Amino acid sequence: MISVMETPLACVENAPSISRQGNDVVLHLSESWSLQELFTSIGQLNALQKLYLTGCSSLRELPSFIGHFNTLQKFHLLECSSLQKLPTSIGQLNVLQEFHLIGCSSLQELPTSIGQLNALQNLHLTKCLSLRELPTSIGQLNALQNFHLIGCSSLQELPTSIGQLNALQNFHLTGCSSLRELPTSIGQLNALQNFHLTGCSSLRELPTSIGQLNALQNLHLTGCSNLRELPTSIGQLNALQNLHLNDCSSLQALPTSIGQLSALQNLHLHDCSHLQELPTSIGQLNALQNLHLNNCSSVQELPTSIGQLNALQNLHLNGCSSLQELPTSIGQLNALQNLHLNDCSSLQGLPTSIGELSALQSLHLLGCWGLQELRTSIGHLNAL
Repeated sequence: MISVMETPLACVENAPSISRQGNDVVLHLSESWSLQELFTSIGQLNALQKLYLTGCSSLRELPSFIGHFNTLQKFHLLECSSLQKLPTSIGQLNVLQEFHLIGCSSLQELPTSIGQLNALQNLHLTKCLSLRELPTSIGQLNALQNFHLIGCSSLQELPTSIGQLNALQNFHLTGCSSLRELPTSIGQLNALQNFHLTGCSSLRELPTSIGQLNALQNLHLTGCSNLRELPTSIGQLNALQNLHLNDCSSLQALPTSIGQLSALQNLHLHDCSHLQELPTSIGQLNALQNLHLNNCSSVQELPTSIGQLNALQNLHLNGCSSLQELPTSIGQLNALQNLHLNDCSSLQGLPTSIGELSALQSLHLLGCWGLQELRTSIGHLNAL
């Protein structure tokens, strides 16, 4: 790849000089703060494959000739903070595979024609602070595999048509703090493997249809501070390997159906300060290797069934300040290698059965001020 042009602030009044190498043509306008419109001569770049506009903070709109770039594969608009709209002609970019809109804080909407981008695989909308909704036509993007909505804090809802994105594999919703709910149609995303909801602080619940995501392997719910419960249907996620529920401070319980997650390997519950207990069904997670309950300050006890986690290698209970004891069944965790109990300030003792943890390699007990003595059985931990 050859970069055709780097245009600094001092050069924006002059038509750019262009160099080429075969058919691989790249145009990069960087930090052109006073640039209010694109040069007409740019429209003559018939072989343009990649277009990057970075830091063009005075650019308010794009010319309609943008749609004439029949060979354009990548289009990045970075920190074009005055850009208010995109031309309808953008839907004519028939081979466009990657479209990034980052820091376009004045952009209020996307044109309906965006649904005509038949080759689009990656759509990233980051810090588009004024974007309130997505067009219904977004569901027509049949080739879309990766969709990132990051820091779009004015976005209140997603269109129902989003369920039509049959090729979508990765869906990230980060910092969409006004998003109140997900459409039921989200369950139709048959190819979805990774679903991240981070900092969606207005989201109160997940639709029941989420249990229909048969290909889902990773579900991350981080900083969803108003999320109070998970739907029972979550137990239907047969391919789910990683479930992260971090900083979901309103979450009080997990559904019993969580025990049906037969492929689950990692369960992380960090800073879920209102979570009071784990369901007995947790013991049915036969594939679970890592269970992290860090800073779950309201958890007072663990279910006896936890001893049934035959594949569990790492159990982290750091900062569980209300945890008073461990169940005797913990000695049945034959695969357990690491047990972390730092800052469990209410923990009064360890069960004698802890000496049966034959695979245990590390035991952390820092800040366990209520722990008065260690069982003599701890001497049986030969791998420690």
